[in-house]
Amino acid sequence: MASLSTHVLDTAHGCPAAGMDVSLWREGRCVKRLSLNADGRADAPLLQGAEMQAGVWQLRFEVAAYFRSRGLSLPEPPFLDVVTLDFGIADTTAKYHVPLLVSPWSHSTYRGS
Repeated sequence: MASLSTHVLDTAHGCPAAGMDVSLWREGRCVKRLSLNADGRADAPLLQGAEMQAGVWQLRFEVAAYFRSRGLSLPEPPFLDVVTLDFGIADTTAKYHVPLLVSPWSHSTYRGS
């Protein structure tokens, strides 16, 4: 079944980003908000089936708040506050997985499987 999922790894501590807040946006409107589980994943797909719509979507990851909750002292303003990923869904029958590798100073992503 078609779906959208995400997974965040905290590369500063070498672990899943448990408790990080994430939101999913489309056309300037928040579609979903959640906190990642102990494995750094959403408990359920962010979108699935008929919810999958072609177009540009956005994931917003609350990076600075997460690292502060882990006890890191960050400058004000932090180098990375909210990491925003714009991505496209072209095939509404496919699975899309958007992983994020993040530290307080860097991030990377790719289309996973």
